Amino acid sequence: MSQPRPVLRRLLTVSSAWVLGGTAVLVFGPPAAAEPATSVAYPPGSTATRYSGLAFDACTAPPLTTLQAWSTSPYRALGVYVSGVNRTCAQPELTSSWVASAARLKWRLLPVHKGLQPPCGARPTDDKISTTPATARGQGTAAAKEAVTAAKALGMLPGSALYNDIEHYSQTDTACRTAVLSYLSSWTRELHRVGYVSGVYMNLNLGAKQLADAYTSTAYARPDALWIARYDGVDSLKGWSGVADAEWAVHQRAKQFRGGHDETYGGVTLNIDTDRLDAPVATVALPYQVTGTTTLNARTGPAPSYPVAATYAPGATLKVVCQAPGTKVGTTSVWDRLANGAYVSDRYVSTPSGTGYSPPLPRCAYPYQVTAPAGLTERSGPGTGYPAVGTSPGGALAWVTCRRTGSTVGTTNIWDRLDNGHYVSDHYVATPSTMTYGKPVPRC
Repeated sequence: MSQPRPVLRRLLTVSSAWVLGGTAVLVFGPPAAAEPATSVAYPPGSTATRYSGLAFDACTAPPLTTLQAWSTSPYRALGVYVSGVNRTCAQPELTSSWVASAARLKWRLLPVHKGLQPPCGARPTDDKISTTPATARGQGTAAAKEAVTAAKALGMLPGSALYNDIEHYSQTDTACRTAVLSYLSSWTRELHRVGYVSGVYMNLNLGAKQLADAYTSTAYARPDALWIARYDGVDSLKGWSGVADAEWAVHQRAKQFRGGHDETYGGVTLNIDTDRLDAPVATVALPYQVTGTTTLNARTGPAPSYPVAATYAPGATLKVVCQAPGTKVGTTSVWDRLANGAYVSDRYVSTPSGTGYSPPLPRCAYPYQVTAPAGLTERSGPGTGYPAVGTSPGGALAWVTCRRTGSTVGTTNIWDRLDNGHYVSDHYVATPSTMTYGKPVPRC
């Protein structure tokens, strides 16, 4: 992606309060000491979104007419440079309107921050990370704040994954290695603190291996997703030299497997890098209208039994973030989660499907890292007495859709339902609290 070519269990700390329907909802932020798996403080109205398939990235975000022409291509996602002092190419197209339109065209977006680079690598003219670890940590925090500010301005909501582009660097310089890891650790902690998912882009042989070597280190916060560059023409997300298949194993990987080249679709040619993804991407709210003839109640959970949080007149525009299962209303059990954190029955919303889920809206899910170093058993129900049906490796993302009570494990009886239908004990997942239910994850 070089340019210019186009754990320990955590203590609870309250970081902020969000207001939903007049009620303050406490959001718990992750403390700095909870390495390597820090929690993510997802606010109400957020969700993580992921994409599996081919993607491309170009130095400059292409016009919407190009994305329309490329609807015939095998690609449905693209990387965009949203921020960073070393972001070389101008971005005349990259606005909030462009992002919203690209999302409506069913494109997924990978936001990239190209900020400070390793002190022993990248281009000589690039601004560099400090070799003083404390300074590097401060620079990582500042980079995350810059990327979040840019992402929010573009309409990329909390729950989005933001990728820090770290170019190739020397593998034998210890001070340089410490600087990069310190910088990325603080990048991850700050993104988690404000509710974003942490991604890192690195050359496989000249960076990613060192990140993998620190996978279980208690000195550094571990990023949620790894995007590697390896121009071998092989689009596999496994078998990476120096990175074990059990690391970043659950919808946490991307590979840039072909460098700059021209491709043409719909009569439009672009110079691109080619990527294979199974990873978190940006979350963008989509506008739909209230279709009913009476006032629509938005509720604090996905069922009519939940309290009313807001009301919407017929024809009003709703900002829908994701869809979740809930109590059946009419012909559908799908509920739409709005950008304010409330839910409305999809029966009364102009999404394409009146009975099921409607792409490109994602399913509501909140990924947190698995804290059990040896991995976590997935079960068919919320208790240790249910059959084992899978395993999540240590550091994997548990894509939590809802929570419910079950048998007690450690200090908690809360179990997390994953998006594959399996259950895991919340005792081994880096959610903000293992003792109580917490927003924005609903109860099952």
